[in-house]
Amino acid sequence: MIIRNHRLTGLSTDVIAELIAEVGPLWHERHLDRLASRPRKRAVGAGAKYRLVFVDRLLVTLVHLRHGSTHDVLACWFGVDRSTITRAIGEMRPLLAERGCTVSPRVRLRTLAEVVEHLGAGGKTGIIDGTEIRVRRPAAGRKDRDRFISGKNKQNAVKFMVVTDGEGRVLWCRPTEPGSCADITHARQSGLVKLLVDGPAVEILADVGYQGLAARTGGRVVTPQHRKFKKNAPDGYEEMYERQRKEHSSLRIRVEHGIAHIKNWRSLTRHRGRREHMSDTVQAVAGPLSHRQTADLIPAQQR
Repeated sequence: MIIRNHRLTGLSTDVIAELIAEVGPLWHERHLDRLASRPRKRAVGAGAKYRLVFVDRLLVTLVHLRHGSTHDVLACWFGVDRSTITRAIGEMRPLLAERGCTVSPRVRLRTLAEVVEHLGAGGKTGIIDGTEIRVRRPAAGRKDRDRFISGKNKQNAVKFMVVTDGEGRVLWCRPTEPGSCADITHARQSGLVKLLVDGPAVEILADVGYQGLAARTGGRVVTPQHRKFKKNAPDGYEEMYERQRKEHSSLRIRVEHGIAHIKNWRSLTRHRGRREHMSDTVQAVAGPLSHRQTADLIPAQQR
């Protein structure tokens, strides 16, 4: 029932089948390595068997990411203990995060360098933007507690950068940073400037938060023009400025659509778990989402 109903997992049956075929062997291999990594009195495979098989573990994780369901609710639904659900999600989330974003049946993007190379090879335009997710406030007295306060929304948050193509398909999500990190700092720390300067000729559209990167990348990062006149502007300047700003906004609106698709997964609407898991959670959502977007564009017989 869960596999057939895409509203529960956010994915079609074909995409889930591909996830099972790809992630299953990786999970089994890591499971055996974990069992063999410590001294044992019984052979690997002996003892009690898992009550929650691999397919159920994958479905539990997808439902948790899609709807933000608590571990207690999922435990009641699947008839196991809450700790079993917590362990299952902790095992599956990194595996989903490591898959990267799918842009074609044989192309998987895992790093920003691969994204820039993919855009350059296809002569495509990329779009970047940062977004925030509200998180729990760090405990009083914790070091760097104020770093999580967003200067924009005045709340405790983490921030991550999203890269999409001109159609709004998610290509990459950067690991999260505390909410006080500026968008342009996030881009610099990811190595975007060096990749654009030394790599293929790629145009990247960005908003005003990235102004300043154009000069450092030879104009490959395109941002709205600075407002040159705040007072006593020449005749026609305001009209020209607004026209240029709207034209740029209409081109980069696709990244906002991509971010909206990511945040439709309720685990990223407001995160109530451990902040240390946020990067894996973001990338675990971006991977299946991009897989679904690609599957929607490619007929089944070509996959």
